[in-house]
Amino acid sequence: MSTDPLLDQLKAHGQVPRHVAIIMDGNGRWAKERRLPRTLGHREGMKAVREVVEGGLEAGIEVLTLYAFSEENWRRPAVEIGALMGLLEEYIARETAELRQQGVHVQVIGDLNRLPAAKRDAVDKLVDGTRGGTKLQLNLAISYSSRAEIARAARRLAEDVLHGRLALEDVDEEALSLRLYTAGLPDPDLLIRTSGEFRISNFLLWQLAYTELYITPVLWPDFDRRHLFQAVLDYQGRERRFGRVTA
Repeated sequence: MSTDPLLDQLKAHGQVPRHVAIIMDGNGRWAKERRLPRTLGHREGMKAVREVVEGGLEAGIEVLTLYAFSEENWRRPAVEIGALMGLLEEYIARETAELRQQGVHVQVIGDLNRLPAAKRDAVDKLVDGTRGGTKLQLNLAISYSSRAEIARAARRLAEDVLHGRLALEDVDEEALSLRLYTAGLPDPDLLIRTSGEFRISNFLLWQLAYTELYITPVLWPDFDRRHLFQAVLDYQGRERRFGRVTA
């Protein structure tokens, strides 16, 4: 038994989702409510990342995918982008050893060619430094666009057909899935979006086809492992039919 009744309840209640994806939203609003710079909201959001990683480990979640920075976020003011990139590098420097010790294997998905060279090097160190972790796979979506991911997969399919590596009749859902960033991973069972917004925001559009959605008004910097446990408990109370009708 743990010291958290919510954790004990979810472990006794039913199957824990293998893959949880989170749209981390509300950093700016959190800062605005407190009349603080947006960058301080992003910094507070880093604490929530640690909370959900540790909560995911406690709950037995296998894969956790966090939407950290979208392709569309490159349109934000340069000062904010610089601050976000700085926080990314700070997170990597501070957390890599701890993640490795906890058995977390980190992968980064997205168009990393848009990152400054120093940030790409830091990302490589994070991935290499956590390689082999078996307790949890943490996917950080950085410079990520789901439409761009699907277009990339389509290009790779076209190239394989063009060069004779794949027959045209073998182009199907599985073939496309194998060319996504998430190839080999189960699709998310549960998507959590913080801050109360009801939209997917170009995140894992292909992978979310039958994912259960959980929207919470909690702003991301205030989100902690107990909020994660509550989302899992809500998920455990649902019936997943995948288009079928139960008897």
